[in-house]
Amino acid sequence: VQLVESGGGLVQPGGSLRLSCGAAGMTFNIYNMAWYRQAPGKQRELVAVISRDRNTNYADSVKGRFTISRDNAKNSVYLQMNSLKPEDTAVYYCNAKFINEFWGQGTQVTVSS
Repeated sequence: VQLVESGGGLVQPGGSLRLSCGAAGMTFNIYNMAWYRQAPGKQRELVAVISRDRNTNYADSVKGRFTISRDNAKNSVYLQMNSLKPEDTAVYYCNAKFINEFWGQGTQVTVSS
């Protein structure tokens, strides 16, 4: 199983980024997919999750700004991030969970002027 994130980078406060995570080697549509993030010196935290039934849930800190979505035909999950704040700076990880759990390698998001 392989999860590969892309789309991270440097963005100014108030800007937007779209993260993508492509999956291989798994039956993608049966997995619950999620995005986590880890800032320096902090624990990894759940940002958003989308179930195999497309139910979504978000951390309070990102509600109304981030949107998680999935495309089962492309074996991909996305995180649209709008109105970014400096406190959103972190490494963002893609997560797949069903019976087993898998992680991507992470992509850096830096929000700074």
